[in-house]
Amino acid sequence: MNRLITSVICGLVGINTMLSADPSRPKLVVGIVVDQLRTDYIEYLQNLFTERGFKLLMKDGAFLRNVDFKVSGLDAASSTAMIYTGGYPRQTGVSSAMVYDPARQDMVAALNDESIIGNFTTETYSPKGLRLSTISDEIAIDGVGVAGVYSIAPDAQQAIIMAGHAGNSAFWINDNTGRWATTTYYKETPKHLSQRNYDNSIASRIDTMQWKPILPLSRYPGLPAQKRMYDFKHTFSMADRNVYRMYSTSPLVNTEVTDVAISYLKDMRVGSRGDAIDMLNIGYTAAPYKYVKDGDYRLELEDSYIRLDGQLTRLFEAIDKYVGLDNTFVYVASTGYYDDAVVDDPKYNIPTGDFSVKRALSLLNSYLSAKYGNGDYVDTYSGGHVYLDHKQIEDHQLSVEEVAEATRDFLVRMSGVSDAYTMGDIMTSALPGMESLRLSTDPKTGGDVVLEFNSGWRVVNDTRFPNTVDVMRQSMVLTPVFMMGGNLAPQIISTPVDATSIAPTVTQVLRIRSPNGAVSKPIPLSFKN
Repeated sequence: MNRLITSVICGLVGINTMLSADPSRPKLVVGIVVDQLRTDYIEYLQNLFTERGFKLLMKDGAFLRNVDFKVSGLDAASSTAMIYTGGYPRQTGVSSAMVYDPARQDMVAALNDESIIGNFTTETYSPKGLRLSTISDEIAIDGVGVAGVYSIAPDAQQAIIMAGHAGNSAFWINDNTGRWATTTYYKETPKHLSQRNYDNSIASRIDTMQWKPILPLSRYPGLPAQKRMYDFKHTFSMADRNVYRMYSTSPLVNTEVTDVAISYLKDMRVGSRGDAIDMLNIGYTAAPYKYVKDGDYRLELEDSYIRLDGQLTRLFEAIDKYVGLDNTFVYVASTGYYDDAVVDDPKYNIPTGDFSVKRALSLLNSYLSAKYGNGDYVDTYSGGHVYLDHKQIEDHQLSVEEVAEATRDFLVRMSGVSDAYTMGDIMTSALPGMESLRLSTDPKTGGDVVLEFNSGWRVVNDTRFPNTVDVMRQSMVLTPVFMMGGNLAPQIISTPVDATSIAPTVTQVLRIRSPNGAVSKPIPLSFKN
């Protein structure tokens, strides 16, 4: 018995020694993902920034100006999964926020898990659909159960991906109630967040919130004269059913997220509780505000960056106060895409048209019925993916591949469609031009046929209510990543860097294992002597 007790004590001492043996390792890792962050706006507006936000990252850290995600159809969920796992969407299990569920024959959230109960929400999410380990998971494993891993973001699936499988908690803002929400998959519900939902909820304040320019209009660069004539003012009325979605895509949500992040540092002493590395993951937004009345959101976008810089300043000052920036490793990553598509005024004569999904699927089904016999061959559509009813096809003793090829050949002739591919085309083609589509398409959840549309066209999904309209536009912009701390030397890297190298680079700096599905080598960064 005494020998057993002695062994346990020695084991615990060994673990503690292992965790505290390297004083150069940080006490805290802060992972920040900013939706649709652009390199050019950071550089263009830097004269309006404080010295302790983006400028601090550029002065004291590694600034990667051109991070290439290499895939098409990114959204906040799929890109965050790439950043945290080091794998491509076809491998991560999160090829997009919504994926096809064959059992339901419908689209569901990529991380939907009905075995889990929502907390402050009816949403049922867990990271079980995320197939690879993450930076957060590897930090938790390195800490042998002692490390704390926490995540907060406006978007549910982004928060869960950042917390990973082994995280302590993940919280997001519920689109229907405005409350900070989580699920029972995660075992910790911090008291300060529960209390915030009751005593200082977003719902209790949102009617009084206003978003107006933070600076005099004369200080915003590059704007036409008419944009300098009147201040904008955006309010958030509880009478609007989309009020929380509007709020969560405005820069005001970044203030809320920073408030909560600071409460983790102050009330839960994240990063200052022991020898293991803790991790705090934070989601911000720099997305264009699509609720502007005239479709021109340039002024709002500049204001968003200036406000975001202010929130980074607040966050870094809090980290320095409660943990010490010298004890912290910070990385800030963009989601790698930019959705600035709006309907152009007809007076500019930009080539355009409307592609009605309902009409296209109806015509397709009529064509397939005439070709193969009466039936409902088409199941659903989502994000350019057409899903066929495999049971119907099998009942007609047909090959899914044959019907998919007929579908491709029919749809590619439609106005507005620039190209169409079967899943077989995508998975087997070795053409360089197909690489982006191949890396972004998960064969387990992707459609039988994938459509690409002409730029400028409006894709109207009128198969369900309310209808959605997506304006096709190729927005090729530079997207950044910053890393600061971990003995990194200040440096600027302008050559393209593969987004899948972010995770192995972070873990190399931390001297821990890389996520188990990372496909790229770490970036060769410079370190201080």
